Amino acid sequence: MAQRNSGSGADELKSQLNIVDVIGRVVPLKRAGSNYKGVCPFHSEKTPSFVVSDQKQIFTCFGCGATGDVIEFTKRYYNLDFIEACEKLGKEYGIDVDFSRSSPNKEKEEYFKINREAATFFYKAFTEKANPGYTYMKKRGLEDGILKKFGIGYADKEWDSLYKHFKSKGVDEKVLLELGLISRSRDGKYYDKFRNRVMFPIINTSGRVIGFGGRRIDDNDNPKYLNSPENIIFQKKNNLYALNTTKQDIGKEGSAIIVEGYMDVISLYQHGVKNVVASLGTALTDNQAKLIKRYTPAVNLCYDSDTAGINAAIRGIDILVPRGLKVKVFHVTDGKDPDEFAKAHGRDAFMKLVKNAPGAIQYKLDSLKKGLDMAVDEDKLEYIRKAAGVLRTLSPVETDIYVRALSEELKVSERAIFAEISDESDKGSSRPVHTEREGDPASVELSSREANVISAILTNPDLTEVLFENFGIMESAFAKKIGYIMLELFGNSGNFGISDLNDRLDPDESLALERAVSGIMLAGREEEVLEESIRKWKLEKLFEKEKNIVSRMDLADESGIDQNTIETLTGELIEVQKEIKKYGGR
Repeated sequence: MAQRNSGSGADELKSQLNIVDVIGRVVPLKRAGSNYKGVCPFHSEKTPSFVVSDQKQIFTCFGCGATGDVIEFTKRYYNLDFIEACEKLGKEYGIDVDFSRSSPNKEKEEYFKINREAATFFYKAFTEKANPGYTYMKKRGLEDGILKKFGIGYADKEWDSLYKHFKSKGVDEKVLLELGLISRSRDGKYYDKFRNRVMFPIINTSGRVIGFGGRRIDDNDNPKYLNSPENIIFQKKNNLYALNTTKQDIGKEGSAIIVEGYMDVISLYQHGVKNVVASLGTALTDNQAKLIKRYTPAVNLCYDSDTAGINAAIRGIDILVPRGLKVKVFHVTDGKDPDEFAKAHGRDAFMKLVKNAPGAIQYKLDSLKKGLDMAVDEDKLEYIRKAAGVLRTLSPVETDIYVRALSEELKVSERAIFAEISDESDKGSSRPVHTEREGDPASVELSSREANVISAILTNPDLTEVLFENFGIMESAFAKKIGYIMLELFGNSGNFGISDLNDRLDPDESLALERAVSGIMLAGREEEVLEESIRKWKLEKLFEKEKNIVSRMDLADESGIDQNTIETLTGELIEVQKEIKKYGGR
């Protein structure tokens, strides 16, 4: 809902910005007629095909097809969502428009401001005079440029230097306590929570300091790491350390490496492994999975090779894979952590580990062998029984692939392994539903078109085959979820009703579905209603495509793009216009 309500704010923002100025800050542009031209930042090219129109306030790349307005460029270039892109532009250009996801929250703004001030305080203590924190980080082999990039700071040995700093600015102790910057003794005295520690500011993808991690310098100080408590601006489950710095590199590499610690991230980054983040604790969360999927479809988990690290990796697989992420897992060799390995062996050796890492299922199967001897029949049998539990969670195709591999490896027939899987299923275990999950529905609302489609199919389940061929008509996340369920129900039995859907939906989703379809009266017109809904949907998409092609042709003509490109676009336009007529347009 927030994004829908921010439309007027976006229009106001675009009215005050010039796309040429914004893009020109990061892409060298040269005037080409009435437009500007440069090398596309979204794909590799030698001959510039990236055009920015001052008049139309849009950009288009004739090489990769990227196109849009100033907000779309900011989203793509910085790997941000719509709201984050608006916030970034508003902040950078001093445009006072509220793009927050909720109503303005003065308390949150105050907390962000205090954390930023604390980060500055720690950074000055780290950089402006000799201190144990800087000495420690230099001994760990970290360069000044890297330390600056990650905003590393130092909390001195004094008991109340940060407290006094904020007290002089009139900051309430209650706020400092909630942010975890100070603590209070039994006798009511306040003192700094972080003392004699290297400080790692934790920054969200919008560039705001939300918390801190403090690493001890003296081995006698415990714990080794001290972290900010959770509060209204800092929830570990919603953030990943260093994603604000590395998200572009993650996008470029097409994958992310998730490690356990702050030092691992910084050291790997210095050694050229820049698509890396840390999980703010070993247990990955569903929200972190959603967050990382905004930037990449692939994740490589790199945890310690001890039992705790292996268990954390398996839990991570179970969180990431259902979110549609492709997962691989690896451990560094020689008993070292990623930080030590990168320093000892360099980037190429580390990336070789990444390349050779097993996939999620293979890693799970391999981990089950720990403590077992495959030359001993009893151990082999125990392993097969455990492996059956993993295989039971897979799709039929995946199961077939891994059963074949296990059969060859263990010299046991495929039929016997399948029987073991089926035997356990008959005892009450069941294979989970496999549906594509792009994320939980942001809301449980259906458009009138989606409601009509669902109602038509519920009236006549045979129309599910038509939905399969036109699934894009289910545009909202909630409609997609319902669509996947209907496809599966139809594949299983060929017949279903609304009660079958409700069995698979949460209570609030069931109510929303009932509400959306209850007033729709089809009276034998379900096939006609479905076909008309599809026709209008396709027509809308074609009109959007036509408009995009016309804009690109105008830009190509104005910018002197070669005639072949214009002819290609003209051909595309003719085909689109034929399709528009086919579906009753114009």
